[in-house]
Amino acid sequence: MEYKIRPILKKEYGILEDFLYEAVFVPPGTPAPPRSITNRPELQVYVAGFGTKKDDIGLIAEMDHKPVGAVWVRIMNDYGHIDNDTPSFAISLYKEYRGLGIGTALMKEMLRILKDRGYKQASLSVQKANYAVSMYQKTGFEIVDENEEEYIMLCRL
Repeated sequence: MEYKIRPILKKEYGILEDFLYEAVFVPPGTPAPPRSITNRPELQVYVAGFGTKKDDIGLIAEMDHKPVGAVWVRIMNDYGHIDNDTPSFAISLYKEYRGLGIGTALMKEMLRILKDRGYKQASLSVQKANYAVSMYQKTGFEIVDENEEEYIMLCRL
């Protein structure tokens, strides 16, 4: 499968809402939440007004001219917030495109961009049961804090 990673276009910012829903971790055997879950304030922080802050950066993975995944960062007070100089990651792919290395490629490209722009570190939050924990570790993230359900992970650039 051939895919291309490219910067998100301004006209595509709305698609981040779809990828935000795809990023919601649903444990096996649990029904998926309604799409309206993304309207919660603690999730809207990831997408509301995206592109209006200097630290908003997004990439799209595309196959056959169709977005299949996205990674985006911004400095926000989210679950993975470290400080006001550390961008937080959000990433997801449509289910049928997971496990193909696309997510890893998106992560690596975003980390490269952040390093090139002078950021010292990036963070994310992930549910402990999420299979993506190992992918984050392979791309350089380390667990720096945790609560009952989630890890806070940090990647030094």
